Amino acid sequence: MLFSIRIYAYAVILVIGSLFTLQRAKRLYEKPSTEETRESIFATPQNVSMKVIKATGTEVHVTGREKIPDGAVLYVANHQGLFDILAFLGHLGKPVGFIAKQEIKKLPIIRTWMGLLNCVFIDRSDRRQSMKAINQGIENLKQGSSLVIFPEGTRGKGTELSEFKPGSLRLATKANVPIVPVTLNGTYQMLEAGNGRVKGSTITMTIHDPIFPSKYQELKSAELAKELQEIVQSALPHIATTNEIDKELVTNTQ
Repeated sequence: MLFSIRIYAYAVILVIGSLFTLQRAKRLYEKPSTEETRESIFATPQNVSMKVIKATGTEVHVTGREKIPDGAVLYVANHQGLFDILAFLGHLGKPVGFIAKQEIKKLPIIRTWMGLLNCVFIDRSDRRQSMKAINQGIENLKQGSSLVIFPEGTRGKGTELSEFKPGSLRLATKANVPIVPVTLNGTYQMLEAGNGRVKGSTITMTIHDPIFPSKYQELKSAELAKELQEIVQSALPHIATTNEIDKELVTNTQ
């Protein structure tokens, strides 16, 4: 528990320390949005996230960065835990925002940085607000800001995926931007597996081939969601089910 307290305290110190660059980032945000200004704003959240993950003793291995197309994209990923967001911010290598829960707006400093990253806050209990948030996300993508969504809608448990919800994919289909599937593994062990106690892990981030509008426009929303889920699942370790184990035992005894 003492280690967890130290990590939390370190993260708080880094966030407070980011106030020194926050005012400059605000001034940059008021200028016309370009890739250069987005990267300059993104530099501090990226640095803070990398430092926090490193402090836990965690190694991060990323494959497929070269597959990310230029311009705005919608990243679609599985959701193992809180450290998924830090992994994206610190190690994707590209400026990115998130579709985030409304509750995060209660966090001082962090909410300001998220606003500068063009994150979108959504209240799932309010359908009207949710639709407004999705429309804002579509506009952000059209203006060149990439976003990450976790279409499971909640955190999973390790390598177990919940069904991908097709509604959130409207962000890509309406903005007409590429979709980049991403598989995360190892973040669940950092926090959720220990019931809130932080520990080191090994994170793998697998960036898959993008799916361009010319392909996904031929698919129904449910079909696209299923295809994305299968792609993301393909890079997760396979855990044999009880039925599979039974079949293997029968085969070995024959």
